[in-house]
Amino acid sequence: MMNNLKVAIAGFGVVGKRRRVCVDRHPNLELVAVCDQTFDGDGFLSNNIRYFKDYKDLLLEKFDVLIVCLTNEIAAEVTIAGLESGLHVFCEKPPGRNVDDILRVIQYEKKHPKLKLMYGFNHRYHESVQDALKLLNSNELGRIINMRGVYGKAKLITFNQPDWRTKRKIAGGGVLLDQGIHMLDLMSLFAGDFTEVHSFISNSHWGYDVEDNAYALMKTQDGVVGMLNSSATQWRHRFNLDINLERGSIILGGILSGTKSYGAETLTVVRADPDNDNGDPKEVITRYNRDPSWYEEIKIFYDYILNDQSVQDGTSKDALRTMRLVYKIYYADSKWREDYNIPNPDISHN
Repeated sequence: MMNNLKVAIAGFGVVGKRRRVCVDRHPNLELVAVCDQTFDGDGFLSNNIRYFKDYKDLLLEKFDVLIVCLTNEIAAEVTIAGLESGLHVFCEKPPGRNVDDILRVIQYEKKHPKLKLMYGFNHRYHESVQDALKLLNSNELGRIINMRGVYGKAKLITFNQPDWRTKRKIAGGGVLLDQGIHMLDLMSLFAGDFTEVHSFISNSHWGYDVEDNAYALMKTQDGVVGMLNSSATQWRHRFNLDINLERGSIILGGILSGTKSYGAETLTVVRADPDNDNGDPKEVITRYNRDPSWYEEIKIFYDYILNDQSVQDGTSKDALRTMRLVYKIYYADSKWREDYNIPNPDISHN
């Protein structure tokens, strides 16, 4: 059928296998090939799915959609190769190691206006985030005054994953670029662009050449202040975003994940009455028991392709905005900037 699309996945680790589940679940998508450096060579998986060690061999196969789940130093290269091969591309975050990586991808995206390119910021598709966004857009609680976010885990390398996240040459950055980027994406989604940034960046605990803590104080042109701690010394894994508005608060607590280590996913809505509640207002807490985010992203990406619609969420502009914010946070710490030669994110170095 014309509506059916063949899919290949470049990078078949934890995330690649999770994306395979989404592809297998979709009635109009068929996985035909994968690649990963851990394969000994080329061959076949179950259901006649080809596997390759090198992504260049993968691209010789016939398919329509490429899902990129590779390490940061090669993600942009493979995304570009996919576009140049006439493929629609879905790429996991981050889009590369630095701002110039995504700028380079955008140059090639412009050469192929008929192809769809989408980036996987899957936290946007969690039900708690979707409900928070609806409430914010309704203006029921007024405008945002400030936000405080904490996203932390106990180590840079968790759950027996490969150690590439500790190597600047491969990863480009540490916990902020790897995990905190999700929180920054949500904060920007809710409040708009942060134009003023102050920060402290540290690798004093684990001692790698990438950060294990980032502390950021940010402000939009409209005066919304955002505070963030992205941490690899958060011994009890934590996801929390406290959004304070003119007439109440929205609190995102916990996030459903494969490890279940971030606790229950909840949305707390506070409707304030400062004249009568004495700082102890009523709260309504919603607890979520499923995570549709991974499948919803793939489903929406398919719909963009099928209906020839412009990508609306997870665009290359979204990826560029978030990468620039990550690097503004790096750049704002003068010592970190000098020690690791961090470039100004507002200037292209292509």
